[in-house]
This record gives sequence, C-alpha cells and structure tokens, in this order.
Amino acid sequence: MHDVSPPPLFTHHFAANPYPAYAWLREHAPVRWTTLPSGVDAWLVTRYTDARQALADTRLSKNPAKHSLQAHRSGRVGIPGERSADLMTHLLNIDPPDHTRLRRLVSKAFTPRRVAEFEPRVREITDRLIDGFAQRGTADLIHEFAFPLPIYAICDLLGVPPEDQDDFRDWAGMMIHHGQSPRGGVGRAVKKMRGYLAELIHRKRADLGEDLISGLIRASDHGEHLTENEAAAMAFILLFAGFETTVNLIGNGMFALLTHPEQRAALQASLALGETAPLESAVEELLRFDGPVEIATWRFATEPLTIGGQDIAPGDPVLVVLAAADRDPSRFPAPDTLDLTRRDNPHIAFGLGIHYCIGAPLARLEAQYALSALLRRVPDITLAADPAELRWRGGLIMRGLRQLPVEFTPAPAERTGQAV
Repeated sequence: MHDVSPPPLFTHHFAANPYPAYAWLREHAPVRWTTLPSGVDAWLVTRYTDARQALADTRLSKNPAKHSLQAHRSGRVGIPGERSADLMTHLLNIDPPDHTRLRRLVSKAFTPRRVAEFEPRVREITDRLIDGFAQRGTADLIHEFAFPLPIYAICDLLGVPPEDQDDFRDWAGMMIHHGQSPRGGVGRAVKKMRGYLAELIHRKRADLGEDLISGLIRASDHGEHLTENEAAAMAFILLFAGFETTVNLIGNGMFALLTHPEQRAALQASLALGETAPLESAVEELLRFDGPVEIATWRFATEPLTIGGQDIAPGDPVLVVLAAADRDPSRFPAPDTLDLTRRDNPHIAFGLGIHYCIGAPLARLEAQYALSALLRRVPDITLAADPAELRWRGGLIMRGLRQLPVEFTPAPAERTGQAV
C-alpha cells in the first residue's frame, strides 16, 4: 500500500483543496517524511489520535535551537524575519519553564472577564467596517473586513495608540501577503514592528494604562523577570498569531457559509430568533471544517520517540497537520460534511496542551460577532466569483483566502446596535 505515490503536496491545486491529499496520507502514510517547499524535511502527522499525542508530547520541543540554526537563519523554519529582528523569545518558540512563566503573565489579558469587557469594542469595530461597504452592494470581505477587524482589535488590546494603528495595519499587510510582497518585505515589516514595539514599551513606562503591554511592563518591574526583549517579542507574537488566525477564521468561515447555503439559512433563522447557542456551535464547526491554521507550528524531537508506529530521531522536525486531523473519519463522522449543529466536536484547530492558542477566546468572540453581523446586516450576501477561481495564500502554517468578493442588496449604513 505504501508504494503508491501520494498526491502532489504544496502545489497551487493542493492549496485550493488540500483535504483529498490529507485523506490519502491519513490512510497510507499517517506519519510521513516529506520535503517541504522550503527544502526542509519534516515529519507530517495527519491522524487525529497521533496529532493529539504529538501536540502534548514534552519530548517535542518548540525551540528551533533543537534543530538546524542554519535553516532558521535562512528563514526556512519559523516566522520570516523573526531571528534577524531579535524576536525569538516568544510563546511559540520556547519550552517550560520559560514558557510557563511568560504564558502566566500574558494569560491575564485573555481571561473570560477581560474578553467579555472587550466585546463592545469588537462590536464597534465590526459595525464600523460593515458601514464602510454596506451601501455599496459589493465588498472584498478579506481586505475590507476580515483583515482590519482583528488588527484593530489586537492593537487596542496591546495598547497601540489609535494614531499608530494604520502603520500596524500596513506592516501586518506586508506579513500576511508575503507571497505577493517584494523579496525581503516580510523581514523589513517584522523589523519595523519590532522597533516600534521597543519604542512603545519605553513610552508606556512613563504612562502605564490598562492595556496588555502595560501589564507586561508591570510584571517586568515587579520581579517577574520579563526582559524588554521578551516583552517586545511577546507583543509581536500576540499580534502575529492573533490577527492572521482570526483573518482566516472569518474568511474561511464566511466562504464555507456562502458555499453551503442550506447551512447558512438555518443559522440565519436561529439568529433571527435571538438564539446564541447555534452561533457558538457553528463557529466550532467552521474551525473544524476549514480552520485558520492548517499545520501547527514547528516542533523538534529532543530524544527518540514513536508516533503512529513511526520512529522519530532526535532533532527531526515534526509538523502536526491540524487540518488533516480535524477531518479524520475515525473521530468525526462524515468529516467532509459541514454540519453547523455538530455536537461532539473536540477539534484541535487551536492546538492542544501547553501551547493551546492563548487568544482562542478573543478569536471566538470576533468570529461570532463578525459572522452574525454580516448575516444580519446583509442577509442576502452571495459569493461574487466562481469558488474554484478564488486564490488561497501560500505558506506552510496558515490557511486563508487572498480575496473573498461578495455582493448583496445595498443596506443602510446606520448601525443596528442589535445584540448577537
């Protein structure tokens, strides 16, 4: 069985719909040694049970120093530009005990209470963005909605002043559109962001607020031993991981709803009745069905281990394919069917274990309100392109559309103020 060649991976055709190839891997080679587009070799883990094991296994380190520093310096492992910008010391790249210490500090910003307090601001940003295109009857939901919403939200959370947020939006745009940017553009954007964050930390020391960066400064000034580099790196990764994940969650989610009209109609009917549980269930299913993170960030074996019957050597990179695991038929009945009422849905779209996405509560809040506001305010919204012609962004970790053109009956721009 294993001598059958797999479908081509990491091509443009694959990017549009990777799920048939992942189904082949799950069945024939669930832990497969694969050469990635960057030239780095890594193990791809595609079955649900194996994925959960790998995500929780402490023998798999997040520290790139456990692998080839040369590969990391060349930008083939990790986030482009982060090494040259001295941004390595963040939650995605470290292990306990440093990870435990830093996560404890930043988790204070993502408690249910803090997220609930942030809800009015999410609603305000969402409605303002919809106001920007509601009267026109057409929009690109990626550039005009899914992209700016989490950028402005995370800037507010970090404490970036309003007058600086458009700069952040420009830098984030260079990072998220790196497939279209000039060579080296991502690294330059990362360096600019790092320099700005260092300068902002200096300014905030003299005028602390209730924002996350102020909280990190207070921690570093009160014996928590948070260095300035750690504070800047932490702010950076919260922006980097916090915005692109939510861009894709909203974009992929709306694409799924637009291409499954019966499911969308049922959700709209429940929203019209003021029900919230169906919306929460729908977002969880959208996360499972076509989630924002296709492959979990890099892990490196620190000692010999076995995953799915496959021996892994020390130093080997291991990539857990969340998108494949969340469509494993051994765990999810009819996994390729979008079912917004799915009840038993322990997806791993936000990861698992100590590296579970710390911003998941905020991402869920943004997605729930964004999707419900769109369906409420422009209820006849439809896709304004052939789904097969839409282009997906290249890249190993994230999964998201470049554009999502839609059309609808022009709606009044005034805000309804209606609750989800």
